[in-house]
This record gives sequence, C-alpha cells and structure tokens, in this order.
Amino acid sequence: MQFETQCLHAGYSPKSGEPRVQPIVQSTTYTYDSAEEIGDLFDLKAAGYFYTRLANPTTNAAEEKLAALEGGVGALCTSSGQAATFYALLNILESGDHFIASTSIYGGTYNLFAHTFKKMGIQVSFVDQTLPLEVLEKAIRPNTKAVFGETIANPELRVLDIEKFARLAQKAQAPLIIDNTFATPYFCRPFEFGANIVVHSTTKYLDGHAVAMGGAVIDGGNFDWHNGKFPAFTLPDESYHGLIYTETFGVAAYIVKARVQLMRDLGATPAPQNSFLLNLGMETLPLRMKAHYENALEVAKFLETQPQVSSVNYPALESSPDYELKQKYTPNGLCGVISFEIKGGREAASKWLNGLKLISREVHVADIRTCALHPATSTHRQMNEEELAKINVSAGLVRLSVGIENVRDILADIEQAFNAI
Repeated sequence: MQFETQCLHAGYSPKSGEPRVQPIVQSTTYTYDSAEEIGDLFDLKAAGYFYTRLANPTTNAAEEKLAALEGGVGALCTSSGQAATFYALLNILESGDHFIASTSIYGGTYNLFAHTFKKMGIQVSFVDQTLPLEVLEKAIRPNTKAVFGETIANPELRVLDIEKFARLAQKAQAPLIIDNTFATPYFCRPFEFGANIVVHSTTKYLDGHAVAMGGAVIDGGNFDWHNGKFPAFTLPDESYHGLIYTETFGVAAYIVKARVQLMRDLGATPAPQNSFLLNLGMETLPLRMKAHYENALEVAKFLETQPQVSSVNYPALESSPDYELKQKYTPNGLCGVISFEIKGGREAASKWLNGLKLISREVHVADIRTCALHPATSTHRQMNEEELAKINVSAGLVRLSVGIENVRDILADIEQAFNAI
C-alpha cells in the first residue's frame, strides 16, 4: 500500500460485521477460558491481551500503523514522547554505559540525558552535529551503546545528516536512534538512511489536534544485537524463565524487550482513548503535513522580508545552511515550525507576541492551529542573556508553529503584530 492508503488502513482490518473504525477498548483486563492460556501469555509463549499496561487492542492498532508508516518491524506506544525517548535508550543502556547525542535536540530531551541519566550512572557526550565524521568519532568510547539525534531539531530547526550519524553509530557498533517528530514519516523515513530505532512525540503532528498526549518507539529490525555489546538481548532473561530475545523474537527482539521489560516494570502506558485519537489523527497526516509545509514556506519567505526580523531558521529556504540536507532527507516538504529572531531582543519579541490576535500564545507546537512561543520569557525565563546565548536561544528568538488556516490570515496577523511593536 502507498503511504496515504496505509494511514487509513494499516493496523486494523475489520471482519464481516465488525466496526469499520477501530473501536475504543476501554478495559484494563481480559478474560480467558483457562489458567493455562493466561500462563502462556505471561511466559510469552502466546500472543494476546491480559492487562492493558502491556497491550490493548486500540493501542495495538495504532502501533501497527506506526510500524507500517515508518517501515519498521514493530512499535510500542507510550504515554508521552518523553517516555518514548526514555524507553528507547533505557532498553539498551544500564549503569556504566555511555551514549552520544547531538546538541541540537529538544530541551526536555537534553535534561533527560544530561541530568536524569547521570543519576542512573549513564553518561552522555553531546556533539555538534555539523562537525566532520572523523571529529565526531573522537566521542566514541568502548562503552558507547547508542547514538541519538533529531531529524529536524526543536527549536533550532537544524536538519541532521542521518547517514553521517549512521556511520558514526556503525563505528561505535551501536544503534542509531532518531527522533522523527517534526518530519513525521510522511516527509522522512530514517530507517531508509541507516537509522535503527525511531521515536516520536505523537502529541505533535501524528495526533495533530492537540488533544492526546503520547509517544512511540519504532524498531527498524535492522541492528545486529549479537556483536558482543548487548548481552541483555542475547543471554537468558531470568524474569522470563531464561528466554533469549534474539532467539525467540528474531528481528523484533528490541521492541519486544521494551514492552515486556520496561512497560511491564515502569508502566508509561497510553490510555485507550488517547490511542484512538492518535489513530484518528494519523488518518489525515498526509493532508495536514502538505498544508503545514505550504503555509510555513510562505510564512518563512514573508518573514525574511520584514525589517524587524534579523534571521529566519527554516531549512526549506535557500538561505538556510541546511538547505542541501533538507533536499536530501526531506525532499518533498518539511515541518510547519519556524524559528526567527526579532530585532530589539526580549522586549520587542514580547511585544510582538502580545500583539497577536489570531495566532495563539501557548507552550505547544505542531498542531493544526498556528501558535507561537517566546522562549526567553517562558520556557527559558530564568536564564539571563549570557546563559541564553550559550544554548543558541537569543532573547529575541520566537518559535512559530504554522497551522493549516488560510495562509493570508496567518500573514495578516503576523504583519499587524509587527506594526504594533
């Protein structure tokens, strides 16, 4: 099936007389005819549902659709994007391990890596993703177990050279994990460029309507866990009577282990209602992403002409340093998110934000309605000018998430807000 068709049909095929739309199975538990059947489920000898923390039919439909859209062998939905990133790495790492991450990543992800993982005895090296491969390789250690980056960074809007990072991961004999939230599988499928694991904050474009928190981990099934660095996949798991994941589940060893170990023990499970809304959102993903991209490109070009704007970050612009990377990895489009710097710093940016009438001021990104955020007076409010400069968030930086309204209305609101400064 083509991508647009998969968005509508993958994950759920009703039989004669069954509901055409995947129903919400709002149940925490399931009944069986015998104790032996339940025992086989707990021993992973049979597939099925016994407790919604581990699996649910509504969530399973969303997971199968996600795996199909990304081209993976399996997926695991979580309660948030942050939980998905946490699971994706914790499924590989343990105390004493090390991984490499780009500096151009979401701030919440940076905190997870730099602070929470540190408390767990896991070390991270942050690297400038624009450096040559031979320089990046200096970050590899004997205990390096993963490499992480974002297809399109939030909020810097830098495009990752996925193939270069895949070569870095191969050199480290470690899987490459890519956060594909902003690009979505409609515009980029990282597995096709050498990635091994993909994560999403499904709260963003995949849901698309700002109604359901969620995350997902998708397994490419293309990493060799037998290279000697990952015994958790190749040696017996005593919590399942000595089961060996690579022997029992083959190419799906990673995603099964994430479900039956991490989801079992940590339980960051999505509610069936949220999985239903995620599935509903994914059905219109191609239509929405086309509209987001068309609107955002027009808005970005308009912002470049404004005398109050000192710089615009949008890789689809020919002026962007990542224009060529955009053409390679997302040739058919991009996300709807733009970041730009207003002259006059914090005060001018705050005035512009306050002048908006149609565009919402909110701490969110990547849904159907246009919204804006001024990091220096919100998410990074406690930092001074010097501290903001160190993390490439200037006092005048604005993140604009362009929605799918008529672009003339979006432009008119942006222009009148500039006039109000």
